Amino acid sequence: MIKIARKEDCTGCHGCYNVCPKKCIDMKFDEEGFLYPSVDSDKCVECGLCEKVCPIVHTVEVENEPIAVGCYNKDEKIRMESSSGGIFTLISELVIQSGGVVFGAEFDENYNVRHSYVDNMEDLHRFRGSKYVQSTIGSSYYETKQFLEQGRQVLFSGTPCQIAGLKRYLQKDYDNLICQDIVCHGVPSTYVWEHYKKFIANGKNIVGIKFRDKSTGWKTYSLQIDFDDGSSYKDIGNENSYIKGFVKDFYLRPSCYECRYKTLHRESDITLADFWGIEANVPELDDNKGTSLILVNSDKGKDYFEKIKGKIIFRIVDIDKSVTFNPSAYISCTYTRNKKNFYKKYEVNDFNLLIEKLMKENSLKKIVTFSKRIKGKIKKLYKDK
Repeated sequence: MIKIARKEDCTGCHGCYNVCPKKCIDMKFDEEGFLYPSVDSDKCVECGLCEKVCPIVHTVEVENEPIAVGCYNKDEKIRMESSSGGIFTLISELVIQSGGVVFGAEFDENYNVRHSYVDNMEDLHRFRGSKYVQSTIGSSYYETKQFLEQGRQVLFSGTPCQIAGLKRYLQKDYDNLICQDIVCHGVPSTYVWEHYKKFIANGKNIVGIKFRDKSTGWKTYSLQIDFDDGSSYKDIGNENSYIKGFVKDFYLRPSCYECRYKTLHRESDITLADFWGIEANVPELDDNKGTSLILVNSDKGKDYFEKIKGKIIFRIVDIDKSVTFNPSAYISCTYTRNKKNFYKKYEVNDFNLLIEKLMKENSLKKIVTFSKRIKGKIKKLYKDK
């Protein structure tokens, strides 16, 4: 029976939920708005499958030599609809053209985020674009296995921990499976996202959301929320309160602060990321419309890269230099005491004002800490003399 002693040791991947033969595991939200397994002990037969497929219990160390590539889709329309360079769509199209299925994260009818699948080109748009909320996997692992056993090609796109969960669940390699992960900063709370939507909507009905609208540029993207009365809310990304709280780690999943998947050696076949710092690495690819950094991690990934090469503008780049401006590739987010302060206050305070207040407190703490460190070094210096 799966038991979560520390919340840091559960990514919410749903592997245990999908594998349970007695369906005695439910995924339930905790007080912060993250899903964790809850076992009905009366139905449990102690088969141990839930522990067998847990990616935290059974970690895998990958030894590979990934290739880093800066690139973007030649199709301007697809590129502008995507968060960065529009590479996900090209890989997805190959899979669908072969009669396959693509799994990815989409908004549901309430603009929460869930995993689902499509098998046609017209619906691929549902998976395009960043979604800064943890996606609910649901029964996607089980459905993936069914398609694989039927011999259909499957692309599964998700966070690194979701890919690890899928691989532990499957318990074997499939030639017809390609896994694509992302460079992930961390996953925000569903409860916080629900609260923020209501705060911004102020009684209106939401009919569209873009976390990364590029009309203000790729580097200065905007969060845009559209309402049924024809009005819209739009805010530059680095000025938006929700994005600020996300980047400052105020409401991320506990496992994100001790992420096991911050590495350049990944279980996925291909990793997609924004190529932050492109101007210092490959300035000829920098036109502020979105450039992807992709890591080709396996032979299968190389095969797919070869197939899309003719549809992209690309440069092979030094992998270490390429992630200099994207530390989320290899460093976990930082736990802050303001996380607790945020959860105590966010439901009864103005969201924008609370984030600004916590950010000022955070900056003040850094100044005080830095000052103490300097004073300590000065004292030591004089003592040594």
